[in-house]
Amino acid sequence: MGTGVPSSEQTSCAKGDPQVYCPEGAGGTEAVQVTDCESPEDDRPQNEPSSHNPEDSGQLMASYEGKAKGHQVPPFGWRICLAHEFAEKRKPFNANDISLSNLVKHLGMGLRYLQWWYRKTQVEKKKPFIDLINSVPLRQIYGCPLGGIGGGTITRGWRGQFCRWQLNPGMYQHRTVIADQFTVCLRRKGQTVYQQVLSVERPSVLRSWNWGLCGYFAFYHALYPRAWTVYQLPGQNVTLTCRQITPILPHDYQDSSLPVGVFVWDVENEGDEGLDVSIMFSMRNGLGGRDDAPGGLWNEPFCVERDGEMVRGLLLHHPTLPNPYTMAVAARLTADTTVTHFTAFDPDNTGQQVWQDLLQDGQLDSPAGRSAPSQKGVGIAGAVCVTSKLPPRGQCRLEFSLAWDMPRIMFGAKGQVYCRRYTRFFSSEGDAAPALSHYALCRYADWEERISAWQSPVLDDRSLPAWYKSALFNELYFLADGGTIWLEVPENSPLEELGENMCQLRPILQEYGRFGYLEGQEYRMYNTYDVHFYASFALIMLWPKLELSLQYDMALATLREDLTWRQYLMSGVMAPVKRRNVIPHDVGDPDDEPWHRVNAYVIHDTADWKDLNLKFVLQVYRDYYLTGDQGFLRDMWPVCLAVMESEMKFDKDQDGLIENGGYADQTYDAWVTTGPSAYCGGLWLAAVAVMVQMAALCGTQDIQDKFSSILSRGQEAYERLLWNGHYYNYDCSSQPQSCSIMSDQCAGQWFLRASGLGEGDTEVFPTPNVVRALRTIFEFNVQAFAGGVMGAVNGMRPHGVPDRSSVQSDEVWVGVVYGLAATMIQEGLICEGFRTAEGCYRTVWERLGLAFQTPEAYCQQRVFRSLAYMRPLSIWAMQLALQQQQHKKDSRPIAEQGTGLNTGPTLGPNEAMATPSPE
Repeated sequence: MGTGVPSSEQTSCAKGDPQVYCPEGAGGTEAVQVTDCESPEDDRPQNEPSSHNPEDSGQLMASYEGKAKGHQVPPFGWRICLAHEFAEKRKPFNANDISLSNLVKHLGMGLRYLQWWYRKTQVEKKKPFIDLINSVPLRQIYGCPLGGIGGGTITRGWRGQFCRWQLNPGMYQHRTVIADQFTVCLRRKGQTVYQQVLSVERPSVLRSWNWGLCGYFAFYHALYPRAWTVYQLPGQNVTLTCRQITPILPHDYQDSSLPVGVFVWDVENEGDEGLDVSIMFSMRNGLGGRDDAPGGLWNEPFCVERDGEMVRGLLLHHPTLPNPYTMAVAARLTADTTVTHFTAFDPDNTGQQVWQDLLQDGQLDSPAGRSAPSQKGVGIAGAVCVTSKLPPRGQCRLEFSLAWDMPRIMFGAKGQVYCRRYTRFFSSEGDAAPALSHYALCRYADWEERISAWQSPVLDDRSLPAWYKSALFNELYFLADGGTIWLEVPENSPLEELGENMCQLRPILQEYGRFGYLEGQEYRMYNTYDVHFYASFALIMLWPKLELSLQYDMALATLREDLTWRQYLMSGVMAPVKRRNVIPHDVGDPDDEPWHRVNAYVIHDTADWKDLNLKFVLQVYRDYYLTGDQGFLRDMWPVCLAVMESEMKFDKDQDGLIENGGYADQTYDAWVTTGPSAYCGGLWLAAVAVMVQMAALCGTQDIQDKFSSILSRGQEAYERLLWNGHYYNYDCSSQPQSCSIMSDQCAGQWFLRASGLGEGDTEVFPTPNVVRALRTIFEFNVQAFAGGVMGAVNGMRPHGVPDRSSVQSDEVWVGVVYGLAATMIQEGLICEGFRTAEGCYRTVWERLGLAFQTPEAYCQQRVFRSLAYMRPLSIWAMQLALQQQQHKKDSRPIAEQGTGLNTGPTLGPNEAMATPSPE
């Protein structure tokens, strides 16, 4: 195959038999569980979580046979051997997984969906916003994504493959591009002694390359936004550590937007002989799909020198409309390194020319000038190589960057051109890739210092379990890789008259831009608000101005209407797209024209949903409480009044408590709720209580009295109708499932406590009842479900079996579980909270192989649903709850602690919410 190794000497990689490529003449442990709350051996306080072994990786490292620990790899994070294989292979949820009784209930919806799906895909030639027929298949391969917030993302798998792409906003391509690789070349005494693609793949293309790295001697470690891959090169006394860095920086609204990633290679020589080491970074122009097929792609070398720092590399121009872009593969040139390049080769052929070029002298030929444009149907790739001396018992460092410049974008409807956020700081003309590369390679050390300063208080806290430290930061991947878009709002942008009374609307949107992220990579709707309710804790704690921007956008959308009639698939009824003074379900589909056409969701008419308006009110007050932004509260107050007035009609008997409508009229959109319910009734009472607080702050006594009266009546009705002595019943229907134990029944109390309310003078739900309900949920939904190791099932019957009355009641929703855990922590049930959340983390990240694609849901067996979902960002509510619990223990006023948390609105603005130290 042109590898330079005689076929008789080529070996296969088997456990205990590492593959060694030497051309002629060349010389885990078991998972540690959180200690049982009742364990007599545990001498910690009963409601404190246990601290874990830093390298608590379950069985993920059991295959690792190497001894190398890598260069400065942190002890905490998600770690996996490259040879690991997940034993459990689940499948996406589909119609075959629905019980007969539930199938009958949804038969009409199924038929209407099929008709809608056919029209959408075959007539309109569009992708459905939810494709129930072609779910994304299971691929247990994903690692940390590259790229900041809103500029597009590229996911690099834990085995090193570039495999998930979101360059066009909100639209994903799940494709492993074989040519996108790192290759190492070692030379001793002027001879190449080892040359290996750092990939376990054995593809059918580029067959002149030496593939099939032995995964038993390499591992991957992720602590988002950084990741490390450690390669122990068999027989060479050389260890490579590749550190991947992305600028995800809390409270930073500039560098966090950049579409870049950095790869720092630390090479360690454990031998007594010096050598030359080269790392080659090859990259295909495009993904090898239909966007590349017309041809016309071309590559060219570039060099940027600024402030005494030189960067060299290749530009890969991809001019395909409507969103052309340029990729830059670059390296930093130092006094100790040489940077060379290979401008163009065919990634679908043998690759012999570029392989032999590297093999010959450890460098590439570096031809001048641009390549010829690619021909129709013919691919084009390029490569950049960095070479350095590696002294005996010494080390060296090689630095690469990857940048992509798609400054101006159009969504699927092609109605308007938008500029991405990063164009505020770099050119919007499509020529910024060289400058982005230079900036990334010169600034990444500063980024890492800031990342360490942000994460260290959590990582250094010995009271927190290791799995939690991994989950807290790694689940944050979705803020960038949730189809996220961050757009500039130009100064001359017309903001409609509806928002003219919002004093901070224009300043916030113009200074911080417009932010959107998908409900999920498979559920393609921006800013789905009933789910953002859970996920929003990450945004308000880390980028609070983006949360406020999103809230202003939602307020604007609330005041608009779209009276275009359409059929809703669940009921078959015709109703308008959007009614005025109700919160929209979402702000649109990226394959259409989001923000201009909202409510891409056509399953239900969400104008009659009971939770959306309430969730807006609750989030407004929480955001005010955590930021102290009084201008924001004043702007939102009229909108809160409007949506609560719309909500009043659902209290049909005027007892102060709203009633659900006998269908799935809330975020559990396949779980029917009838009459007063624990979930929506609890949210209602919490929202009414918040309105009382806001009315007092806004000086409207009459409105305060009105909502105080509603609250008093509603509290009495809620306890009388739903409390059964152990928990709050699911609803008040005559169906058997009305007395099911819902894991999410305390959601209203959760938000009250997060907002500094819900106890003492502001108590809404009796504290003994809340604690008793949480203990019941822990006993039934957690411990009695799947052996207590899979989190909390949504619904559990009182006799200890999951509620299977709907397709959602017997699911585990990861984001709901994290919110439940936060609620437990708020009420002092810290051990129970950690054990509840741990089940989800270990199921998703260690058992099912769904790292960096945490699903919305999974069942006890066989299936998962909706990969890479927004709701699990709610784990940041656990961190907020922990911080608030710590503050309660400390006698000092919170304002003196430098933690960035407000005790209440009187303290004024404060945004330093980025993971303060509980110490």
